[in-house]
Amino acid sequence: MSSPLPIGETMKRLLLDRTILTAISILIPGIALSQNPAPLVIAREGYVYAGGRYSTVNGQQEMSGQLYAEYQIPAKLLHPYPIVMVHGAGSSGVNFIGTPDGREGWAQFFLREGYAVYVVDQPGRGRAAYVANVYGSQSPVEPPESFQQRLTRSEDYNLWPQAHLHTQWPGTGKAGDPSFDEFYASRIPMVSDLALQQVLNRDAIIALLAKIGPAILLTHSQAGAFGWPVADARPDLVKAIVAVEPSGPPFFDVQDVGAPEWFRYGTSLARPWGITADPLTYSAAVASASDLRITQQEKPDSPELCRCWLQKEPARKLSNLQEIPILIMTSEASYHAPYDHCTVHFLEQAGVHPTWIKLADVGIHGNGHNMMLEKNSLEVAAVLSHWLAKAVANDADH
Repeated sequence: MSSPLPIGETMKRLLLDRTILTAISILIPGIALSQNPAPLVIAREGYVYAGGRYSTVNGQQEMSGQLYAEYQIPAKLLHPYPIVMVHGAGSSGVNFIGTPDGREGWAQFFLREGYAVYVVDQPGRGRAAYVANVYGSQSPVEPPESFQQRLTRSEDYNLWPQAHLHTQWPGTGKAGDPSFDEFYASRIPMVSDLALQQVLNRDAIIALLAKIGPAILLTHSQAGAFGWPVADARPDLVKAIVAVEPSGPPFFDVQDVGAPEWFRYGTSLARPWGITADPLTYSAAVASASDLRITQQEKPDSPELCRCWLQKEPARKLSNLQEIPILIMTSEASYHAPYDHCTVHFLEQAGVHPTWIKLADVGIHGNGHNMMLEKNSLEVAAVLSHWLAKAVANDADH
């Protein structure tokens, strides 16, 4: 695949990535993450709404498009840029502020690391009201077994090749277990129109960053599709993207169907702009998503992986993303394990050079898709923190 960077710059990035991965693999076995941490000292906390706008619907004014973000600023602030955490499908910011078995979440971890933290509820979720006259229909919460299959007990179903490796969910992972029930109680219906979700969140997150200033975007799952267009539109406001198993793979969805077929590929474009349903800025310019010429790999990179859909060469470039530090992180046993490499390949082909950390490669095993809720969640967070410390410059004048 072609690269827009000079060879020297490409080599520098590759060496940095190798250095970071080596350091993490050494660091993780020795991490001592206290189960009884000291009290967390907060200097300031509050909330902010961003992105709301009025419209007239059926003769009356309504506000829609707003997200909710609650923030905390630690007394010992060590980093100039806050972390904005954006949850995935069917959930809310609750995923980041604790675990279903009562431990601290990623929000508290990064506060202890000296970051200000903003935890988002997407438009139409949690404390950002659902406006039916504007957003349309809702997708209901799926039944418990759907979550057991994909998130909490995937090892019992083996719908994708890596599923049997899952070991990290707290408790039995089944309905009736206290940790599962706590998790399931947090699930929320969401806007059915996925393309509309992306537009709403793109605009609301940009509005949030316009209020609070440059930040690090930490996205999970469905929210991965929001980080790319935000950074594309306002690269000056995005200091890094931490994409934890981002929405994918490029272009078409994949259904996990078990052995021997394993993967069934969708027939309609879920992400016509490659990694999003809404437009991105390509060079050379495209008038519509149909201008992207795509092709599927004839053979997968290995038998346990999906065949990727990529651009035909010469590939158009995502020039607005090329200077932003980007991390993609994939767990060992998640349903993303068979296809996150396709997102990495797509970005590389488009001239973007993310760091890709597979948790198994740094000695962290057994995680599923919701790793921020699992037994070793703080070990996973430590990997993210270590990468951020190396990848994002601390601007003393900020």
